[in-house]
Amino acid sequence: MKHLYIHIPFCHRRCSYCDFNTYANMESRIEAYVTALCAELAMLAAGPQPPPPRSAEAAALRPTIFLGGGTPTMLTLAQMERILAAAATLVPLEGAEITCEANPGTVLERDYLRGLRRLGINRLSMGVQSLHDPTLRVLGRIHTAAEARQSFEDARAAGFDNLSLDFIFGLPGQTLEQWEHTLETIVAWGANHFSLYALILEERTPLYAQVTAGRISVPDDDATAAMYEAAMERLGAAGYDHYEISNWTRGRPCHHNLAYWLNSDYLAAGAGAHGHVYPLRYHNIPGIDDYIRAVTAGQRPVAGTITLTPADLQAETMMMGLRLDRGVGAEHFAARCGSSLDEAYGAALRELMARGLLEPREGGVRLTPRGRMLGNRVFEQFV
Repeated sequence: MKHLYIHIPFCHRRCSYCDFNTYANMESRIEAYVTALCAELAMLAAGPQPPPPRSAEAAALRPTIFLGGGTPTMLTLAQMERILAAAATLVPLEGAEITCEANPGTVLERDYLRGLRRLGINRLSMGVQSLHDPTLRVLGRIHTAAEARQSFEDARAAGFDNLSLDFIFGLPGQTLEQWEHTLETIVAWGANHFSLYALILEERTPLYAQVTAGRISVPDDDATAAMYEAAMERLGAAGYDHYEISNWTRGRPCHHNLAYWLNSDYLAAGAGAHGHVYPLRYHNIPGIDDYIRAVTAGQRPVAGTITLTPADLQAETMMMGLRLDRGVGAEHFAARCGSSLDEAYGAALRELMARGLLEPREGGVRLTPRGRMLGNRVFEQFV
């Protein structure tokens, strides 16, 4: 098995924009959760494994483990060690890309960071989101801009040479000038990787309620598009490769996320985690206590499955792969889906190329600069 996602759903405080499966003020359940998680990983190791990747692009990826959340860095080093030991029965730690998401508000001690590094975690993804303290408070983040910078420096000092930073643009009250200053600042930090996302207002979040009630305003679509263009220009000038719609790197792309974008199979463990082993997609029980009860009873904590058709596989391979700068290769599509690009989508691809949204590349297709700005109009052609 090449790819494993592990969900840690605990947070000190739930952010105002967050619609993920996360829970605050449940620290008392962490130890029982870790025990259940290790038991679920053992169940996965005892069950059928995904087949090896059939495409050369997917086969070339490193094995990966991704600890996401929530806030995985709320766990103790001993709890992390237990989880990684259980995960090693599925993905050998040696040679794997092992990512841990980290909240700067919980990663302020170098000893803890050094401990993560000693356990084999070799990639850290820090959710900074903003360098404007008033905005961080509106978002419900528990760190300041200064603490984020300190956490970044501490991670470097602890031996992390593969660091990714997450930021959001189009935030409440944000101006283009503020965003350009943020870009200048983070380029100076010298992180290996940036994930930059436009704010999405999810209906079930406090921030959505505040915006729709008129208590908070957010930049309009044109202003947000200008921020995206500023990111492309500034990071490109600084030597970062814009290898995916929302991701830039200096030679250190995230292999775990590349597996998603190549529509690879992967297993997932933890409350609310989603896995994909074609033709099935599954999701786990979201509630922490319900999840613990199911695993303690010896049951796989799966809440539901979806059986994908060959047409679903083709559509998802296109929609995920077109997010990559290199686009969807003809060889990869044929190996993954069992049919050629032209057989599956020849007419649609020719129409999108005529509209200037796609262009040919090395036997496949990719988004043009205009197509990247209008990605949803492209993706809907494959739904």
